[in-house]
Amino acid sequence: METVNVKINGISIDVPKGSTILEAARLAHIEIPTLCYLKEINEIGACRICVVEVKGARSLVASCVYPVSDGMEIRTDSPKVLASRRKTLELILSNHDRKCLSCVRSGNCELQKLCRELKVEDETIYDGVRNNYELDTSSAHMVRDNNKCILCRRCVAVCDKVQGVGVIGANERGFDTNISCAFDMGLGETSCVSCGQCIAVCPTGALYEKDSTDEVFAALNDPEKYVIVQTSPAVRAALGEAFGLPIGTNVQGKMVAALRRLGFDKVFDTDFAADLTIMEEAHEFLDRVQNGGVLPLITSCSPGWIKYCEHYYPDLIDHLSSCKSPQQMFGAITKTYYAQKMGLDPKNIVMVSVMPCTAKKFEIGRDHQNAAGVPDVDIAITTRELARMIERVGLNFLALPDEEFDDPLGRSTGAAVIFGATGGVMEAALRTAVEALTKEELPNPDFTEVRGTQGIKKATYHVAGMDINVAVASGLSNAKVLLDEIRSGKANYHFIEIMGCPGGCVNGGGQPQQPGYVRNTVDIRALRAKALYDIDASMPLRKSHENPAIKQLYEEFLGAPGSHKAHEYLHTSYVKRTVNNY
Repeated sequence: METVNVKINGISIDVPKGSTILEAARLAHIEIPTLCYLKEINEIGACRICVVEVKGARSLVASCVYPVSDGMEIRTDSPKVLASRRKTLELILSNHDRKCLSCVRSGNCELQKLCRELKVEDETIYDGVRNNYELDTSSAHMVRDNNKCILCRRCVAVCDKVQGVGVIGANERGFDTNISCAFDMGLGETSCVSCGQCIAVCPTGALYEKDSTDEVFAALNDPEKYVIVQTSPAVRAALGEAFGLPIGTNVQGKMVAALRRLGFDKVFDTDFAADLTIMEEAHEFLDRVQNGGVLPLITSCSPGWIKYCEHYYPDLIDHLSSCKSPQQMFGAITKTYYAQKMGLDPKNIVMVSVMPCTAKKFEIGRDHQNAAGVPDVDIAITTRELARMIERVGLNFLALPDEEFDDPLGRSTGAAVIFGATGGVMEAALRTAVEALTKEELPNPDFTEVRGTQGIKKATYHVAGMDINVAVASGLSNAKVLLDEIRSGKANYHFIEIMGCPGGCVNGGGQPQQPGYVRNTVDIRALRAKALYDIDASMPLRKSHENPAIKQLYEEFLGAPGSHKAHEYLHTSYVKRTVNNY
């Protein structure tokens, strides 16, 4: 690797040729502050927080986009640099709603942190005329508060480049510039897919999920309600971050203990329904392969992906699995099978789901999600909302004991827990489908070819005398590549897994937010995914069809995978939508 020598704050260091000053500084263990910068996503040098002094340059330069050269001398901490950054923050604050005490991001706000670090002592110094925007609450999953927007454009870049949706952008000019939808449409009037990736990267409280915690507390305090909670696989790999634990810490046991102490009547695991999904989806796949059905079959677990397909590829809906998502399957089984076994009236059951995904808030309101004549799931909250509930009641999360899920809907296999990582659904399905086709036990249940955080993964497996071609995509811009192949007739896949969020559910829009400097330097997705694969490797049962609670469910209630009853309760249909038509 060709290197150049630069001097940063008087220290000489060799760095790769072509590096930016920001990258070079990190190699020298100096963190230059940023607000707008997201590596390979939003490299526009717009916020000017990252300015530095370069000897010989006419003015301060934006370190995130300025390349180094041999012999360059850089100051990141000169009085001129620090004064410029402070003034930039003061100017941002002049048109910023400074209600920090009531802001959902207070204590975890990148703007707030920088103001503290750079000693902004007078937030009113440039007070004058301010814009005043109404909240956009038109979508099912989130709120947009442009009064707290700093025009960093991270959300715009993620929506456009990473997700390929592009329903938001900069409108107006100059002082009136704002981030919004075209023609002053509310977000809920557009073809937004509710993925929440814009929330995940927002540095302030300008974007946040609609909070449903008050509804949950109200249900918990209603003596007539039987309140059940289910937790998604990815939540256990991220919840700990809200309490200061390292990224990728598995907190399953403490999470269960916290939920029990919050007052839920039963604490169950969505992993149970993930195993159930595999039984139905694997059966559907085998049926299509053996009976000439529409191929490739595409997974239906991710509601953001489903909504994207409905808007942008309605002609490919027949390729979608008809299976409900694990969240919805769980609610359906809870309010039918479990309610019957326990003598409960489904109308008195409140089904709460804890999800890494903001699109789940949209999904619970979809049509055909009411197996018992009432909504399968009543309330969907994010990982962040659960963390706030735990804090609100004063639970010392880190001191809680490790506890187990309740039976029987808390039983699961290793195949279920890896649903939270991109490639996990594919691997889980293969573990069951291969054994069904070969009638032989897999000597090794690991399909490592579909693992990893790459945007697109492809593999071919020779099974029972045939080649099975599979593909995995996470992030909707990557999904588009595969969908265009199908649309053009060039695809030769049998089975495709698509997750709406890059990296899968571990990187969902409802997961704890990490600041830009962490996102730019740490593979958050890989660390959280590793926690799930470690759980999988440690479990005694690693194939969905081996789950005894699932076997019992089919024996006592459903009959067999793909049965009429299974279709009635566990399968759904989709809607052909148009672009910018909710």
